[in-house]
Amino acid sequence: MSVMQLFGALVMPEKGEGRDRGEALLVQRLRRSDPAAVGAVYDQHHAAVRAFARRLLGDEAAAEDLVHEVFVNLPNAMRRFEGNSSLRTFLISIAVNHARHHVRSATRNRAAMARYAREPEASVQDPEHLAHRASLARALAGALDALPMEQRVAFVLFEVDEYTSREAAEIMGVPEATVRTRVFHARQKLRALLEQQGIR
Repeated sequence: MSVMQLFGALVMPEKGEGRDRGEALLVQRLRRSDPAAVGAVYDQHHAAVRAFARRLLGDEAAAEDLVHEVFVNLPNAMRRFEGNSSLRTFLISIAVNHARHHVRSATRNRAAMARYAREPEASVQDPEHLAHRASLARALAGALDALPMEQRVAFVLFEVDEYTSREAAEIMGVPEATVRTRVFHARQKLRALLEQQGIR
């Protein structure tokens, strides 16, 4: 099984972001620090931001913390919004900018959960199936944790969330060629790490 097949289960449906008049009006309200506008943006986009945060961090609690931070910081961040991208893409870029601390926290949480998972536990479910799922989850999480932050973000944006290299470059604030290089190195490292664990 390839690295891409393993991560394929994490891919969300197409984003389908359309910038219309309604979004333009919402942006104007955000620039005026209208609290109701922040609520409206949250209602429209929190699911996408949370899904990205979960895939990047692999930890539910850390993902929730990151989502909260994104929307709390949105009014101040609007000073940087130039209108060249959709609001959703801009929110993902805020998440990327705030992710470093949350990645460290998620890595610690996963290490603790991995230790707990090694302890025997009685279950009515099929033990072999549970063991396989737990092993695969640990392998994927551990492989992502081993990547440098820049490669990890590039991989999740490009390979998992299926942003184009141009969109990923815009979110990360780097040239497209840099995104492609980071994704290439991330693939190589993930493949090697998973193969070391007997996952092909």
